[in-house]
Amino acid sequence: MQAVDHMPRRRGRAGRKAWLEELPDGPTCFVAINHPAVVRAAVLHALGVPPQVFWRIDVAPLTQTWLTRTTGRWRLRETGHPPSLGDW
Repeated sequence: MQAVDHMPRRRGRAGRKAWLEELPDGPTCFVAINHPAVVRAAVLHALGVPPQVFWRIDVAPLTQTWLTRTTGRWRLRETGHPPSLGDW
C-alpha cells in the first residue's frame, strides 16, 4: 500500500497535491474520473488537513466531488452526490 503522503504519483511527480497545483485558477471546468483514494487525497489537499485524516473521509463509488480554486486556494464545494450530465 502506498503511503498517503505520496498518493497519487502522477506524471513523474511525487505528492498528492502536484497534479492539482498544475491546474489553472478560475472558472475552467475539469472532470477527473478517479479511484476514491485519489479523491480523498484531493480533498485532503483542498482542506489543508494532515494525512492522518485520509481514512476518515468516505468517498462512495460513482459519486462526484467538486473542488473550486480561486486566488491559488482550493475549496471543497461538495462531495458524495451522484453525477448528472447536466452538472458538466
